[in-house]
Amino acid sequence: MTAEFDKALARVVLREIPGCTELVSVERLSAGASQETYRLAVATGRGERLLCLRRQPGGVRIPATDFHTVGSPTEALLITAAREAGVPEPEVHYVLTEADGLGEGFLMRWLEGETLGSRIARSSAFEGIRPSLARQCGEILARIHRIDVDATGLGDRLPRDSPEDLVRQTWERYQRFDTPKPMVDYTARWLLERLPMGYETTLVHNDFRNGNFIVEPNRGITGVLDWEFANIGDPLRDLGWICVNSWRFGRPDLPVGGFGRYEDLIEGYASVSGKVPDADHVRFWQVFGSFWWAVTTLYMAHHYRTGPDRTVERPAIGRRCSEGLIDCANLIIPGPVTLLDAQAPNDDDMPRLDELLTSVADFLREDVMDETRGRSQFLARVAANSLDIVLRDAALGGTMRDRERRRLRSMFETDGELVELRWRLVQALRDGSLHLERADLVAHLRQTVADEVAIDQPRYSGLATARATA
Repeated sequence: MTAEFDKALARVVLREIPGCTELVSVERLSAGASQETYRLAVATGRGERLLCLRRQPGGVRIPATDFHTVGSPTEALLITAAREAGVPEPEVHYVLTEADGLGEGFLMRWLEGETLGSRIARSSAFEGIRPSLARQCGEILARIHRIDVDATGLGDRLPRDSPEDLVRQTWERYQRFDTPKPMVDYTARWLLERLPMGYETTLVHNDFRNGNFIVEPNRGITGVLDWEFANIGDPLRDLGWICVNSWRFGRPDLPVGGFGRYEDLIEGYASVSGKVPDADHVRFWQVFGSFWWAVTTLYMAHHYRTGPDRTVERPAIGRRCSEGLIDCANLIIPGPVTLLDAQAPNDDDMPRLDELLTSVADFLREDVMDETRGRSQFLARVAANSLDIVLRDAALGGTMRDRERRRLRSMFETDGELVELRWRLVQALRDGSLHLERADLVAHLRQTVADEVAIDQPRYSGLATARATA
């Protein structure tokens, strides 16, 4: 960060943190694609102390017309209200004001523990606690859903969204990106035809998942993070979201966060709430979760184009759209897919383009990552992964797009270029002129999203699930 940022931050901590005598260090962490997270070390009369700063990207709140976030002051209030309701949370120390010159954000106590979902799901360090985490998640969510939004003042700050509101808002947000992703449109229609009826209305976290809470090996969940998408609505959205395949980190056999079973999540929730959630109702929100995540990843790519945070991470996350779409396909239109094998390059130039790209990716992974730490090390890995996508697209993309074009020409019984045909399919899905049950449509969508994820992330578990479907 800049010297001006450090000076402004030092003034805040010296003024607002009792006993603070110096801002010792500021480190931006790799965690958090939608907001910035910093670990601060401050000196006090009793030794060094760690704090956490949560800040809007570049200090600027994303406009509500583009993407729903509650804003830092409301997020700080949510954390405080949850802490008072028995949810494991850090203490919030201070909410930034305009006069501080740091943008929107807040300071809170630093909590030790693991936040990386892949480690929580796979590391031997958490082997002993994993069997109890799904039940603990259910208990925590039930406590969140019991928070009185009127008594805490949250009722006047949070949006109230019905299931239909959320589906239509997400679909409309995607349409503003002006990119044709037919599986998004198909899933939106599927959801609108199956809206839950008779649901409760409570506080909803909306991003409670593996990777958004802190876990200690001997205590389990010690902190719930990332409240910026909270609203008032159907509480079962939270139960569906934690079961989305993107948050299982390669453990599709353990649907709750890659560490637990549905049954334990439901039992934990019922033990606190006294209510047993309906499985089909939760599944609706699981489908919605993959749909919402696919659109949200596209927003990250859009945000890269429009700023202010033009990091290498944002377009890379945009390529994860295909993960959400393959999960939607596996849930609502399962069936067989056939993937291509990459062909050996036939270019006799030396060096070939693929060799140039591979050498840069290897440099990022083997040299830059060894010489860096924290966010810089993380971004080096992201950059190397982006080069891998370019390599796979060079090897497979042309043939895959040709197959896609031939399928669409057959479906519409017309010639046309690929982009034109994609838009024709999207418009037919949006205006309802194509039936969702049409066999060639379903087969085309499955194959297309499988091909996309084979380029974007071939080791993603959703692709293995699709390939295993007979």
